[in-house]
Amino acid sequence: MTEQTTERRADSINLSDVAAAKVKSLLEQEGRDDLSLRISVQPGGCSGLRYQLFFDERTLDGDVVTDFDGVSVVVDRMSVPYLNGAMIDFVDTIEKQGFTIDNPNATGSCACGDSFH
Repeated sequence: MTEQTTERRADSINLSDVAAAKVKSLLEQEGRDDLSLRISVQPGGCSGLRYQLFFDERTLDGDVVTDFDGVSVVVDRMSVPYLNGAMIDFVDTIEKQGFTIDNPNATGSCACGDSFH
């Protein structure tokens, strides 16, 4: 059994092999090959950052586009510093299904729905 490891780069966003495959299959279901996975960061949330992941056909001035095995991940200029070194993965378990972001830039973490600052 070979363990699949994704090399993590500190100078850009990272997309795991599992997440890249999930994005590809979602795009195939949509029948679109002109969409990219856009990730943006907004201040707030319990870790200090809130993330938005969505498919986008637009490219904005200053966007940074990274290709992962045919999947384009787009980050807007303002979000780039917050996402360098972050790893996007896809989890599919009984408890939860969805994309996760492991971000070394987040200022803290909490395990509850409330945030105290």
